[in-house]
Amino acid sequence: MSALAVKPCLRHTVSEWDNNNQQLSATAQHERHVSNVIRQEGRTLRNQTSCQTVWDESNTSRRLSDRVWDIARWKEALEACAQKVDEEMEALTLCKEQTEKALAATAVPLEVGVECLTLRDGRRGLELVSDLVEEQLKKEVELIERVQQVLQQHVDRAFEHLCVLQEIRHQLTSDLQNKMDALDTDMTCLSLTIKSPQISLKPNPTRIPTGSTTPLEWLQFSQYNVARAQEAMQASQEMREEMSLTIAQLQNELDTQHSATAFALRKRNHHEEQASDELKWQIRNTEDEMKDMESDIRGLDEDLRAKTAYLKLAHTRLENRTTRPGMDLCRDEVQHGLVNEVHQLEATITALTQKLSEAQHSLQKLQLHHARMLQDLSRKQEALSLEQQSMNTRGRLTLAPCTNKTKVTLVPLTNSSGRSNLQLLAQ
Repeated sequence: MSALAVKPCLRHTVSEWDNNNQQLSATAQHERHVSNVIRQEGRTLRNQTSCQTVWDESNTSRRLSDRVWDIARWKEALEACAQKVDEEMEALTLCKEQTEKALAATAVPLEVGVECLTLRDGRRGLELVSDLVEEQLKKEVELIERVQQVLQQHVDRAFEHLCVLQEIRHQLTSDLQNKMDALDTDMTCLSLTIKSPQISLKPNPTRIPTGSTTPLEWLQFSQYNVARAQEAMQASQEMREEMSLTIAQLQNELDTQHSATAFALRKRNHHEEQASDELKWQIRNTEDEMKDMESDIRGLDEDLRAKTAYLKLAHTRLENRTTRPGMDLCRDEVQHGLVNEVHQLEATITALTQKLSEAQHSLQKLQLHHARMLQDLSRKQEALSLEQQSMNTRGRLTLAPCTNKTKVTLVPLTNSSGRSNLQLLAQ
């Protein structure tokens, strides 16, 4: 019988086989135990992580809701503040325009005052006096120039403050726009769920964006904008009150000075008329006196010629009697009478000649003074005409106060985007 062929391989013993079976069983039991433990831990972890995830998402949603409420509250505060800034800018603009109208209203009074001073400089001679009218006119011109300077300063300050309010308004608009954008973003985030189609994994979502701020900085920024706006509005209100009070005070000063100047001008015009009437009366009396004097001079001249004729007669008689002959050349009563007559006539002629000279001199003085009075009357009439022209010129002044209450058409102020309100941010 031939030998049985055996495969050339490693042969194990029964004990090795038993050990292997036992090892496999033990390993299976161990792996099942480990798997069971892992499954239990996995279930625990799933439950824990599920609760934690739901809690975290709920907590995040709550925080988002609180954040949305905070942003909405500040959005309303910024909108209300911006609206008040708009109203204050319109009020300040109206006050500024009223001040500009008051400033423009001083141009005519200043022109009238300067024109009156120029007219009164046309007086001549002794009529060119530094009287109360000139003093009041100069005071009025100086007052108007001071008023213009004060009003111009108020207009400049109002314009500068309007620029400040405009910048603050732009800052509020920018902050409000940012709040609305952030509100839209957070409300969008709040509305997202795990079933939303917009969600996806993002690269490095936990990064800190450039320009991020802390909640305290965020709060302080809006608080600063609102506080700055309130401070500027308070300053604007005080400025408007000051401008209105200043305009009223200056208008009172102008009215008082206008009345004082008008009174001085009327008084001076009355004095000019009185002086002119008095001078006319003096001229008429002087002319009458000159006529009487000329008549008396003619009478004196006639008497002088008549007395000369009598003197010639007496001289001729005396001269003829000197031709008497001999003892007939007697100094008789006729001779004495003729001599006395000659002496009397010569004295009379001397007195008449002196009186005629005095009368002619007096007439000459009357004529010279009459010419002076006529010249002075001409100057007084010119001065009176200038005073009346000044009064007529001042008739251009209106008694209506410069702060009239006419409604002013306001040009809407726009922000940097060219829009006049903030409702555009709500879209």
